[in-house]
Amino acid sequence: MTLEINLPEVHAEVSAVFARYEEALVTNQRAVLDELFWNSPHTLRYGFSENHYGHADIRIFRASLPVQSPPRELLRTVITTYGRDFATANVEFRREGSREIGRQSQTWIRTADGWRVAAAHVSLPV
Repeated sequence: MTLEINLPEVHAEVSAVFARYEEALVTNQRAVLDELFWNSPHTLRYGFSENHYGHADIRIFRASLPVQSPPRELLRTVITTYGRDFATANVEFRREGSREIGRQSQTWIRTADGWRVAAAHVSLPV
């Protein structure tokens, strides 16, 4: 089996949905963030200080947040697609007013509803 890496049309799709996710994150569009996570008990998100298992748990966590994410600058974004239905997005970022460089990784899968995050991780250096 030959796996096609970064097919231009697939890479463009994932890049666009990633940009939509990033915009929703920094503008606190919770409904969009909930939409873009795979609605499955298999979905997971590891945060700065918490772990969430399943779409429902992630949605409840996000609804509990009082404010939107702090503004941040994306320093490096690497999106890689594998075939037509699987992709990863990895980001280095810096929050406004901080010198620390954070990391974010997402596993994207193509579902009947479009591209969705199946697994995500965000962290700062220890």
